[in-house]
Amino acid sequence: MRSQPAPLPTFEGVRLSYRTGPNRQAAPSHWIGGGLRAYARAVPTPERNQRYRDVAARRQQGVVVLEDIHDPHNAEAVFRSCDAFGFQRVCLIFDEEEPFDPRRVGKLSSSSANKWLDFEVYASARECLGKLQAEGYEVAATVADGGAEELYAAELTAPRIAVMLGNEQRGLSPEAVALTDRRLTIPMAGMVRSLNLSVTAAIVLFEVTRQRQRAGLEQYLLDADEREALAKALSER
Repeated sequence: MRSQPAPLPTFEGVRLSYRTGPNRQAAPSHWIGGGLRAYARAVPTPERNQRYRDVAARRQQGVVVLEDIHDPHNAEAVFRSCDAFGFQRVCLIFDEEEPFDPRRVGKLSSSSANKWLDFEVYASARECLGKLQAEGYEVAATVADGGAEELYAAELTAPRIAVMLGNEQRGLSPEAVALTDRRLTIPMAGMVRSLNLSVTAAIVLFEVTRQRQRAGLEQYLLDADEREALAKALSER
């Protein structure tokens, strides 16, 4: 009697499957060590599907907008904060800087935040912000400006908020700032008067989330239909 194949392993909640028996396909020439790399089919386990639903249930009604980011890896660092704080939607504006595909930044793997976020790319701040404001988003610019609202004193509990960050050196363009609804600045006590892009993003998203939790985070989360659609989309990535 022919022995049965050994059970397939599970990696990070993904079960591999393959066909055996008379209808099995011939092993491809590029198999390595008899592995299943080419013909393995990723099938989400029930545990993995539950993870997608749990993540979707914690996503917020919020957007992060990045204008003219020069280094894609700086954007990638912001994407990690977006994922961590539950901001699913990221808009990128390329007016002066060379455009890049946010989905191709870094290694696209389960540990890469860009795999799990939704991206929109625009050619101008006017186009992007006009769309968000038409959808009911309050757009808050992050600036290094003494005349702006201090982040920790600002009321950040609007039903929908879009946080906008600018170029690593220049910050936001004057045109973009003029189109936003408000300006926020992070108060600093040290000699250095600026923070890098990803740190700024993390601080602002944390403060928005903290204030929303205090006000009752449930009212800022995706609705049931949005959660279901997002969980399905995540399972297909």
